[in-house]
Amino acid sequence: MIESLQQFDAELFLKIHRGLANPFFDWLLPLMRNRFFWSPLYLFIVVFSFIEYKKKGWYIVGMVLFTFAIGDMLASRLIKPFVARLRPCNELSLADDIIHRVPCGSGFSFPSAHATNHFALAVFLIIVFYPKWKPVLPIGLAWASIIAFSQIYVGVHYPIDVMTGTVLGTLIGLLTGKLYKTLQPEL
Repeated sequence: MIESLQQFDAELFLKIHRGLANPFFDWLLPLMRNRFFWSPLYLFIVVFSFIEYKKKGWYIVGMVLFTFAIGDMLASRLIKPFVARLRPCNELSLADDIIHRVPCGSGFSFPSAHATNHFALAVFLIIVFYPKWKPVLPIGLAWASIIAFSQIYVGVHYPIDVMTGTVLGTLIGLLTGKLYKTLQPEL
């Protein structure tokens, strides 16, 4: 069962990583997973929170940081070392099939911390801002999805890594969103 699941995962990985290869994605998707590319968005969230929500903006920013810390701790510090799955770009059996679009890194693959962290943040922000700003739902989900998908395309994660990170991040975002709503019921 596990071997067939891993085989399916590797085949799906190659369909995305090689099968969807094109110059536009080769340019765009490495940017989408780059943390510095999104710095203006992170700054906007901080400034928007302070301007729009005044004192409660501090709580929002604090909970954003808390949400990120939980996601990163669970994915990178607890689960990855325990599972110890090699990244596809470090897998010897895939060496001839990998297109090196970004540096591979030496860390483990399961789950994707990018997917975990960005889905956690997206879901948290949706819970906080949706009552007053409905477009946060599709924008937040699209933002986290493009970052998660890019992890597969550039060759640093398998699809199951990303799907697991998506589920884990969503659960973290729901948990911290509920915690925030409990502590700050109305914006």
